[in-house]
Amino acid sequence: MRHTTAAAVAATALLLAGCGTQSGGPAGGSPSGSPSGTGTAGGGDGTGGACTAEAALTAEDTGRTVCLTAGGTVRVTLDGTPDRPWSPVTSEGSALTPTNAGIGAPRGDTIAAYRATAPGTARLTSTQPLCASPTAPDQVACLGLREWTVTVRVAGN
Repeated sequence: MRHTTAAAVAATALLLAGCGTQSGGPAGGSPSGSPSGTGTAGGGDGTGGACTAEAALTAEDTGRTVCLTAGGTVRVTLDGTPDRPWSPVTSEGSALTPTNAGIGAPRGDTIAAYRATAPGTARLTSTQPLCASPTAPDQVACLGLREWTVTVRVAGN
């Protein structure tokens, strides 16, 4: 009976470990790299770079701080899947105002765009399920979430 219990525990551990596996590079991205296609991150992230008028962020930019000049734009593109979709990006703080992203996103992806309208700081967030939802009642559910967060500092003129 002990062998059966040990085997069940081992099987459960392997199942859950596989559930958290991600593809497409490290979840946290490179802490010293620049946001995708934007040149230099700056201001509050310790890199000493200048603020920029445009920033394009992806899932690999999670945990970063970027600096925008007033009037600048930040665009977010998070690639998901229909089984593991990203939630809509939300913004906390008064430094950014949502704007039209200009394109539609494929099912599972999330896109967003914000204009830097006031000096200050904003926090952008989204989440993605670590596992696809069960399709049958006898399948194991995985309720873990991958969190994406970027801090945007808006510099005054």
